[in-house]
Amino acid sequence: MTTTPVRFGLLFPTANADARDFSSLLSRAAPGATLGVVELSWPTGTHSELGSMSDDELAVTVAQLGDPSVIAEALSGSAGQYEAVALAVTSASFLRSANEHRRQLEAIETTAQSAETSTLRGFQDAITHLGVISVSVASVYPPHFTDSFIDHVSRPRVDVVHRVDANARTDRDPAQWGDAKIIDLVAKAAHPRAQAVLLPETALHTDHLTSSLEDVAGVPVLTATQVTVWSLYRSVDTMPSATGAGLLFIG
Repeated sequence: MTTTPVRFGLLFPTANADARDFSSLLSRAAPGATLGVVELSWPTGTHSELGSMSDDELAVTVAQLGDPSVIAEALSGSAGQYEAVALAVTSASFLRSANEHRRQLEAIETTAQSAETSTLRGFQDAITHLGVISVSVASVYPPHFTDSFIDHVSRPRVDVVHRVDANARTDRDPAQWGDAKIIDLVAKAAHPRAQAVLLPETALHTDHLTSSLEDVAGVPVLTATQVTVWSLYRSVDTMPSATGAGLLFIG
């Protein structure tokens, strides 16, 4: 019997990053799924200036990318096209409050008339699903960005025991990182007490590195690509399986 692929949508700023990692993972995942990439546009005139902004200006600009009105505009006319849509810009969620993150998800649900999720929700739910209580963070971001991410993923029973901040200023930088640099970041983030390492950046190309990352960390490494795709499936009440994709995809 042939089953119809699940239709997923991905809100993603493709100007300096591409979605090939998501497509690569989905090509191995079951049940089958298709992926439509929806361009999430940076505020006018800001993206080329991100690298020269102050820390505060950078945080405000990235947070604006996740404004519910921006999300609704990007998804305008998409009602019924997707069964689930994910906001795949981790920082655009964690630089906003928990209540604002909920509003982002509501904007997706209302505009696309679909199930909704985000990379940030994927990390939160994956930590709970795996039952880990101590994690470390391999962050490509400046320290104040990492602080905000940790605020969203740490909970009364989840302890962030270690972190590394690579201080990348734009998505352009991590999108161009080679394998060795990504592996080195995860190796530096490994900690004896950490039961998992979180790698929260969707611009990184990590899908082919799952085994290498887990080898240097000695524990599961949850990448932004993994948790986003996993969360898309979960949002339509499906447990996915895929080879070479870590614990979330064992079926």
